[in-house]
Amino acid sequence: MTDSKNRTYSSQVVDGYDRAPSRSMLRAVGFGDEDFQKPQIGIASTWSDLTPCNMHIDDLARHAASGAEAAGAKPVSFGTITVSDGISMGTMGMRYSLVSREVIADSVETVTAAEGFDGLVAIGGCDKNMPGCMIAIARLNRPAVFVYGGTILPGLHKDKPVDIVSVFEAVGKRAQDLIDDKELTEVEKCAIPGPGSCGGMYTANTMASAIEAMGMSLPNSSAQLAISKDKREDCENAGKAVYHMIQAGITPKQIMTRKAFENAITVTIALGGSTNAVLHLLAIAHAVDVELSLDDFSEIGKRVPVLCDLKPSGKYNMSHFSRIGGVTPLMKMLLEKGLLHGDCMTVTGRTMAENLADVPHYDADQDIVMSFENPIKEDSHLRILYGNLAPTGAVAKISGKEGLTFSGKAIIYESEEAAQKGILDKTVQAGHVVVIRNEGPVGGPGMREMLGPTSAIMGRGLGKEVALITDGRFSGGSHGFVIGHITPEAAVGGPIGIIKDGDEITIDANSNEINVILPEGELEKRLEAYKAPGCPEKRGVLAKYAATVASASEGAVTDKYLSK
Repeated sequence: MTDSKNRTYSSQVVDGYDRAPSRSMLRAVGFGDEDFQKPQIGIASTWSDLTPCNMHIDDLARHAASGAEAAGAKPVSFGTITVSDGISMGTMGMRYSLVSREVIADSVETVTAAEGFDGLVAIGGCDKNMPGCMIAIARLNRPAVFVYGGTILPGLHKDKPVDIVSVFEAVGKRAQDLIDDKELTEVEKCAIPGPGSCGGMYTANTMASAIEAMGMSLPNSSAQLAISKDKREDCENAGKAVYHMIQAGITPKQIMTRKAFENAITVTIALGGSTNAVLHLLAIAHAVDVELSLDDFSEIGKRVPVLCDLKPSGKYNMSHFSRIGGVTPLMKMLLEKGLLHGDCMTVTGRTMAENLADVPHYDADQDIVMSFENPIKEDSHLRILYGNLAPTGAVAKISGKEGLTFSGKAIIYESEEAAQKGILDKTVQAGHVVVIRNEGPVGGPGMREMLGPTSAIMGRGLGKEVALITDGRFSGGSHGFVIGHITPEAAVGGPIGIIKDGDEITIDANSNEINVILPEGELEKRLEAYKAPGCPEKRGVLAKYAATVASASEGAVTDKYLSK
């Protein structure tokens, strides 16, 4: 057998006379004599035809395999699951969404480690399979590149671009009798024109951009259309890049440093990205043993402005952003301003500064990315709030368009479904703080996204007059005065569990506080009498998840406390 220098893991599977049974099995799936002498690169595909985000990824996986083979490696493709948040949103099925992140991470890690792959290309297209793949890459610490499946094109309704969030908000408009059933159906039929991830700066595009800023994707991989020559070439180049990483001995831990995570947070803020980035970046950092906390988002947010006028709070889609050059000119702006660490290693084998050196600036006549002198917001829209309602933190997405402070009377709902009903039947009125509890990682279980309620509020035209707080989380498409990830959650005894209808709640994005105003001693009295409900599930994946999951303030990971 040949030198196993570039086959650290596969050589253990196929080298030597005693490995003849393994080679025999591999011959049946297409290995020839020469393939046993090549590094093996796993191609992890999240393909399925259950969601437009992933329906094209089987083709992309073939291009990644071709690239790896052309470089001199032996590609081996395998699949993992995905679930569609857009389809399951607002139903009990959405409890499985965040859980799927862990299932995906576990499955990619399991196959890669079991089969002895020397490197990995992981291709994700939807919200949870992206951080899921990255958690696996972090745990494995083998040469790897993440590929984003690409963004969808917007639909068109009455000469205006529409997407999945447009449909959710149209439901709220229908409840307010601002549109009729015919127009709602028209929006429904045209909003999703084909393959690709949801088109605004929602969670998929946010995470794709953050992963690229971290150095784990090839330059501008995050700003490509799902169906495009650029995306196919990106996949082929990813396969080649992993082979070169194997040769150079570059591993994820050399790339995914503390500075790399700071770059990811910086770019997420500049883009006006999703609150889910907080949850997922904390989880990925945990997997790669990098210290990262909620407070890091606050500290970085003090110096980084929101520069991009992108949906849901802004005007444009990711496809528009791609046309003006994508994320690399933005990163160059941030680097030149001293807000990005240029010395971080990337999957290209070059530093971030070297990757950006020849990137042109945006054209002066575009109005998607603002200048530092005229930002969308002077500091971060992602606010980490503390107070007697969130002793260990909460995450708010406050653009400033709905104001920076809110005070109102609590209206309590014990589930998302109950809140949605109350919003659509107009029980919820101006001046209310909608409280949705028992939707955290344990209490849901699974920490559902509240896109239905937040969209219904916006659709009813109450974005400036109603706030919403929850121990659940939000879709990247949510906007308005919304605060999620409230910790500790109600199910484990958190103060959100003891609020009553009519209690006054104050939210301040200037001082970063969230409090319930009660007479002295009342909060402690209620907490002492409160019986935390815990997890409602006793069997199956949801129960197992709830038994091991950490707080949302710690990334809702499932392996943090296993040794205790």
